[in-house]
Order: sequence, then C-alpha cells, then structure tokens
Amino acid sequence: MADTYTLDAQSRTVTGKKVGQLRVQGLVPAVIYGAKIQPIHLQVPYRALELTLRKAGGTNLIDVNIDGSVQTVLARSVQRDVIRGSILHVDFLAIDKSVKIATDIPVHLVGESPAVNNRQGVLQHDLMVLHVEALPGDLIDQVTIDISNLKLYGDHITVADLKLPSGVTALVEPSAVIVRIVGAKIVSEDGLDAAPVVAEVEVISKGKIDEDEA
Repeated sequence: MADTYTLDAQSRTVTGKKVGQLRVQGLVPAVIYGAKIQPIHLQVPYRALELTLRKAGGTNLIDVNIDGSVQTVLARSVQRDVIRGSILHVDFLAIDKSVKIATDIPVHLVGESPAVNNRQGVLQHDLMVLHVEALPGDLIDQVTIDISNLKLYGDHITVADLKLPSGVTALVEPSAVIVRIVGAKIVSEDGLDAAPVVAEVEVISKGKIDEDEA
C-alpha cells in the first residue's frame, strides 16, 4: 500500500504570466482539478514541494492543507525548466478515496539474470511502467520483478506472470512482455548480420515539458 504525505499550501489569486512573481518569492504555482470540483489554484513553498514530490512521486497520496482545508491528491503533472530542472508548475488530481483510479506504476527489476551472467543474451526491459487500476488506498509504489528466473535466451516475464496485491488490477494485455532475454547483433562491413554479441543496454528517457502558466 502506498503512503500518504502532507503538504501545506495557500490559495492563489495570481494567474497567467504574473506567476513569475511567485517563483521569485520561492513559491510554485499549482492547481488541483477533479471531476467533482472546480479547479483550485494554489501556491506552495518550493523546498517543501520538492521534498514531497521526491518522496510521493505520482503513486502516493498527498494531503494538501490549503488555508486549513485538506484535499487529498495525486501529483499528475510536474512541469520543469528544461535547462535548470527547477519546478515551474504542478497539476494535482483530487482524489475520492471511494472511487478507483487508473495510474502508472514504475516497474523495478531486482536480482541477476543467469542468462546475462552466462553471456547467453542481454536484458531488454520493454515495459517501464504498468498501467493499473485500484482504490487510492490500495495503490502501490512500484511493481518489483525478480529477474533471477531468466536463465536462457528467449526467457521472458509477461504481465500475466505478475502477482499483484489484492485490489490492484493491471490494465494491460496479459500477454504483454515486461522484460526478456534477447540477442544483440552487429552488422559486418558488407551490411550483413554477423554473429550475436552480448552488450550492456541502458534505457534513457528524455523529454521536454512546456511550462503551463495556468
């Protein structure tokens, strides 16, 4: 089960391009939205927000105290400066604890694959996050997968192989492959495939998020 964190905030009247004034004061503009509420504009001290987001991520509940009124939320979108990486704006989703929500849970690999250690292939991580549905109180921080059973070239783990906690349902095809052992190929000078080789692989996610001044 995911944890719940707390965050103090204040209601915000400054919007649009004027929110730059808040950032100079060490405050971050944010908004809480949801199906049953009007958007709530707020401002949050930068350091407190940074620490809370680091711990809560997008899967842990956050109780936001806005001028004495508490709203339970999930962090849905964090917009950052593309150069400095500083937080510019945050969208929070208001949570009804009695209604299931769909969200993405990080997939974390543990252990060592004998196939990789024996140089029979390389590890290919196909599914970095798992789309799931659960009540807010049943959400989990991550899905942990032990890869020590990947012993031979071609071995793989699918969504159907997962043992998720009670109340958490995967919204992905059961046959979807999460991680597998594959062979790496090199191309010879004549353009033909040569013998498979073993190499370390690294997946790096890059992206650019535009600032939302809402």
